[in-house]
Amino acid sequence: VQLQASGGGLVQAGGSLRLSCAASGRTFSSYGMGWFRQAPGKERESVAAIDRFGSTMYADSVKGRFTISRDNAKNTVYLQMNSLKPEDTAVYYCAAGRTWRDGVLVADYWGQGTQVTVSS
Repeated sequence: VQLQASGGGLVQAGGSLRLSCAASGRTFSSYGMGWFRQAPGKERESVAAIDRFGSTMYADSVKGRFTISRDNAKNTVYLQMNSLKPEDTAVYYCAAGRTWRDGVLVADYWGQGTQVTVSS
């Protein structure tokens, strides 16, 4: 599975962005998909994930602001980010996996990352 993330950019606090992650291959629908982020000097963290049945999980820091969705016909997963805050600034990575640990997707494949910068 190859993943190509896009949609990052610079936005003011309170603004919105939508990230997209296009996947290659015919088995996309069998994978759980997730978005992770890594801010400078911090560890990579799970932001949101969606399993192959459409159930979603979110980090507490983004609940109510971010929405993950998937379109299996387009082999694409999305992350709609609203009410963005400066602390959301990070490189965002999409990931695909088939296993979960403590409610977090275990990534087998990673996209290349897309920068999100939120100015105050």
